[in-house]
Amino acid sequence: MKEIEITCPIGRKPDDDQILAAAAKALGVPAKSVAGYRLRKRSIDARNDVVYRYRFEVYSKGETVPDFVLDEYRDVSGAEPVLVIGSGPAGMFAALKLLMRGFRPVILERGKDVHKRKFDMAALSKNGTVDPDSNYCFGEGGAGTFSDGKLFTRSSKRGDIREVLYQLVRFGADPDILVDAHPHIGSDRLPGIVENIRNCIVEHGGEYHFGTRVTDIIKKGDGSFEVKSADGSVWQSRKVILATGHSARDIYEMFARKGWELSAKGFALGVRVEHPQSVINRIQYHGRYQPFMPAAEYSFVTQIEGRGVFSFCMCPGGILVPSSTAGDEVVLNGMSNSARNSRWANAGVVVSVEPEDCPEYAKYGSLSLLNFQRDVERAMFRFTKSLKAPAQRMMDFCRRTVSSDLPATSYHPGTVSAPLHELLPENISMRLKYAFPETGNRKMKGYYTNEALLLGVESRTSSPVRIPRDPDTLEYVGLPGLYPCGEGAGYAGGIVSSALDGINCAAKI
Repeated sequence: MKEIEITCPIGRKPDDDQILAAAAKALGVPAKSVAGYRLRKRSIDARNDVVYRYRFEVYSKGETVPDFVLDEYRDVSGAEPVLVIGSGPAGMFAALKLLMRGFRPVILERGKDVHKRKFDMAALSKNGTVDPDSNYCFGEGGAGTFSDGKLFTRSSKRGDIREVLYQLVRFGADPDILVDAHPHIGSDRLPGIVENIRNCIVEHGGEYHFGTRVTDIIKKGDGSFEVKSADGSVWQSRKVILATGHSARDIYEMFARKGWELSAKGFALGVRVEHPQSVINRIQYHGRYQPFMPAAEYSFVTQIEGRGVFSFCMCPGGILVPSSTAGDEVVLNGMSNSARNSRWANAGVVVSVEPEDCPEYAKYGSLSLLNFQRDVERAMFRFTKSLKAPAQRMMDFCRRTVSSDLPATSYHPGTVSAPLHELLPENISMRLKYAFPETGNRKMKGYYTNEALLLGVESRTSSPVRIPRDPDTLEYVGLPGLYPCGEGAGYAGGIVSSALDGINCAAKI
C-alpha cells in the first residue's frame, strides 16, 4: 500500500483513469495490476491556486483494500438496563454501543425531543423566554444538534473516529464526512439524524424518557443506584452513565452538596466575533474567491501573557444564537446550516482561564470557575437587561472606545453598544486587546477591522468542572458503576470527542 495525492480545481473530482495512472506510478506496476484504491481525505488548499487535495491509499494485486465494518445492533428488549443520563453525543453514542454489546439503554433527558425543542428555541430567540430544561444546550441531541455539527477532533487517542462518522452516515449524514478534512453536517440536517438514532435505539428495545431532569443519585447497599427525577420518578440500575453536558450546573451542585469529589477545571472565555463572510473569503482565498467555492473558515492560536488565546467553533456562513440556560444571563454560540450560505462568519475568540487566574473565587473550591463563568454571563445580562448582547466593533474594543453605532448582525435578539472592554474581566479583555491586532497584522491581513463585531459572551467552551474517574475503569472515584462521561464530566470537547467518550464508557460496562 502507498499513498498518493491528486489536486483538482474546486468543483471537479479526479476520475478513475487519473487515479489509476497515479497509483500505478506510485506502486511501480502497470495500471492493470492496481488492485484498488480508497479515498482517505479531501482538503482545500488556497495557498496558491485554489484546489482540492485528494489523498488516496492505493493497493497492488495481492493486497486487500480494507473496509470499516460497524457491529450490528442487538435486540435488547429483555436485557439488563443501563441508565444513561443525557442524550447529547456522549449519551447517544454510549446507548448505541450498549445496543451492540447487548445491554438495554434507558435514556433520561431533562429536555424535549428534537422537534418540540425547536419551539422553545424559537421563543428564546424571538421573545427572550428561557426554558431552563429545553434550549440550545438542553434537549435531545444536546448542544451539538443546534451548534453547527462540526465533526473535528485533534485527538486520536480517544478511539477510532471512524466508528462515530460511519454511524452518523448510517443515520443519514452525507458520506463526504468520511473524507473531508473538516467534516460538517449542519444544524438543518442534524435533527433528522438525531431522530433516526432515537428510533433505532427504541426499535431495538431501548427507552427514552424526555422531561426527566435528574435531581439525585443514590448508591444503595446492594451496589445498585437509585436515580430520582424532578417529576417524582425513580429509576434503578447497577450501571449509570452520566452524560449531562457542560451546562448542567445543577449536577455539579448536587455532587458538591453530597460531599462527592469534584475539581475545578480550566476552560476558556471570551467573545463571539462576527465578520461579513465576504471579508473572510477575501482573506483566506487571497482575493481569488468565486461563488462556487465553499465559504472560507479560519482558526488561529497565540500566546498572550502566558495564556492561550484562540479561535473556537468557527462557523462560516453561519449565525449567532442565544445559548442561555437561565433567564438572568447572556451566552452566545454559533451555528450554520449545511449550505453555510449566510452573509456572516462567526467564531468564538477565547482566552484560557485557570483557577489561579481567579483568586477571588477560591472560596468556592471546586466550583470556583463555574461561579466565575456564571458571574460574567450575568454581568452581560445586567448591562442589557435582556438577551440582547453587549457588543462593540473590534477596533473600538482594542482602543477602549464605545462604538457610536453597530453593524448589522445575525444575532436575532439584537445588540446593545457596550464597553465590552470593561464588562469582561481584565485578564480576558487585556489579552483579546493584543490578540486581535496581532492576528490581523501577522496571520490574516484584513481580520483586524471595525467591520467586525464583538458580542459577549462566549463562555460555554467546555466544562469548568471535572468529575474525577478512574483512568482504567472510567468509573467515578469511590462509586463503582457510575461513569462520568463526555463534556459535562470534563473529558471531551465537541461532538466527536464526546461521542468517543460515550463509546468508551459503554465498552467498559
